[in-house]
Amino acid sequence: MTESSAAMASPADERVQSLAWPQRLLGRPEAASVSGTVAVFLIFGLVAGNSGMFSAEGIVNWATVAAFIGILATGAALLMIGGEFDLSIGSMIGFAGMGLAIPVLYWGWPPWLACLFLFGLCMAIGALNGFLVIRTGLPSFIVTLAFYYILRGLTLALSTLFTGKTIISANGPLILRDLLEADWLMQTLFQGYLLTGLFDGLATVGWIDAREGGGALAIGLPKVVAWWLGVAAVGAFVLARTRFGNAVLAAGGHATAAKNMGIPVARVKLILFMIMAFCSALFAVLQVMDAGSAAADRGLQKEFEAIIAAVIGGCLLTGGFGSVIGAAFGAVIFGVVQIGIGYTSIDNNWYRVFLGIMLLLAVVFNSLVRRRVAVAAR
Repeated sequence: MTESSAAMASPADERVQSLAWPQRLLGRPEAASVSGTVAVFLIFGLVAGNSGMFSAEGIVNWATVAAFIGILATGAALLMIGGEFDLSIGSMIGFAGMGLAIPVLYWGWPPWLACLFLFGLCMAIGALNGFLVIRTGLPSFIVTLAFYYILRGLTLALSTLFTGKTIISANGPLILRDLLEADWLMQTLFQGYLLTGLFDGLATVGWIDAREGGGALAIGLPKVVAWWLGVAAVGAFVLARTRFGNAVLAAGGHATAAKNMGIPVARVKLILFMIMAFCSALFAVLQVMDAGSAAADRGLQKEFEAIIAAVIGGCLLTGGFGSVIGAAFGAVIFGVVQIGIGYTSIDNNWYRVFLGIMLLLAVVFNSLVRRRVAVAAR
């Protein structure tokens, strides 16, 4: 047998075996969330297509809800891909909201300084969460569950101590909304709308609904949506295109093997907890700017919504696999369902039932697809 014929007879290298494009698409972490988003749009397009849900104003409404959840889902997705959980997200939101309002109303701080303070404080608490998880070896579920209660209790106790109230919007003649709106930096970054001129132009030519005065009924793109798109874009880029993203995937997939390869797993996870805390603080600031008040009970169950959006987006509960883009689609599902039900005759009590079903289907879908793709690749 000649050397060339022997080479032709040798089997193909399994390491370079290619998959058909449907298998490659289904193997993507975003597959379940994209499919779920399409299904949700089809359902509400049939039952609420003529109700105004998909008008410019309706889109802005459900996009705003999706944006708030999406900011948290971005941090939760990165943390879950890194193999950890944070159940203190909701309590962190209430804590951060009070951390902005109390210094402004009762201590006379400029809003921008109070904002900077609360971001630093929240990220320090996030670092403490990560430090305790790393140093004690306890599951992050337990550590962050403890901080869920610690932060909620601190928020209630400190707000009562400093203000005598658990919901604050004013202190005598001082109005929180007025003070925040008077701060140029806070107003520029966190309040109002973008692209208002474009929306008015679209209303002028009749492409979207207009008010009686001629302006667009949908004022513009809320800044919370811009923040969500920015945070998600940065998170997706970091995960897919940077060494840190590779380290996150490796740390979540097999921490011991990652350490043996020289990856600083402890540092990576510490940074992930800080990113999650940053996202929680950002949510709180945007919420306070929107509502003009802070409340100690804000953020209830947001930790579960963030985790559900991440799971629907393809993040495995065991870590090492997932997608920020998928989590963004999971947040869209939240927004469309929560607002869309209001455009139908369906009782709003069915909202969480629908989300629970979506979560279950997403987990089953991810498990089945990954198993099929793994078998096909053998």
